[in-house]
Amino acid sequence: MKRFTHHDNEDWGTFIDVKIWPEIKNPEKYSGREIFIASVTDPYQPCEEKFMRTRALLSELQGSGARISIATKSDLILRDLDLIKSFKDSRVSFSINTLDEDFKSEMDCAVSIERRLNAMKIFHDAGVRTTCFISPIFPGISDVKAIIMRAKDICNLIWLENLNLRGDYRVKILNWIHDHHPELDLLYHEIYSRKNYSYWFNLNDEIKALAEALNLPYVRNDDSMKRDFSAPPVIVNYFFHEQITR
Repeated sequence: MKRFTHHDNEDWGTFIDVKIWPEIKNPEKYSGREIFIASVTDPYQPCEEKFMRTRALLSELQGSGARISIATKSDLILRDLDLIKSFKDSRVSFSINTLDEDFKSEMDCAVSIERRLNAMKIFHDAGVRTTCFISPIFPGISDVKAIIMRAKDICNLIWLENLNLRGDYRVKILNWIHDHHPELDLLYHEIYSRKNYSYWFNLNDEIKALAEALNLPYVRNDDSMKRDFSAPPVIVNYFFHEQITR
């Protein structure tokens, strides 16, 4: 994503741009539209506590009739629960791809998994639709079934997405696997070099069986917004990367 910035000589993740925009004068133009915050960077990074730009955006859009969908790894979002609740059909997604705090700390600098799960519960208890975004699923490391068991009572949607390696990210991850989990070298070679998708097909079958045992819908397309809030969560399989369409 650096090609959209002016940070050519800085590594991704080492710089922050604080965005200042003119106040939205006619927020009604967003009525009926869904606004997703945010797909590239987390809208609740630690600096948000100081600069409050995400809260400013929510305040400016309040009463516009827009639907708000937010994705984060931070429980700082709890600060804005009052604003988020004011939007009809708002939804908050928490990224959780492991229950292992040590592995989490290797992958990101965000708050602990327990804090994310606690924030998810608070939002869900407050009547805000929540999503457990299990992504990226690391083969042989992410215990998808265990995460589903932890999240199934505090979310409306469980979204599954497999690890997709491309660009320099590929080399970094494969090197990390070799250094920390050399026993998985062959598995990752099969998946990411030989394009053997057996792992994902088998995982798909395991999750389908778990969903059936728990009486949870296991589908391809997200229809959770149309379901009653009290209904059990929908599990959406998005194993579409690299022609995985089964």
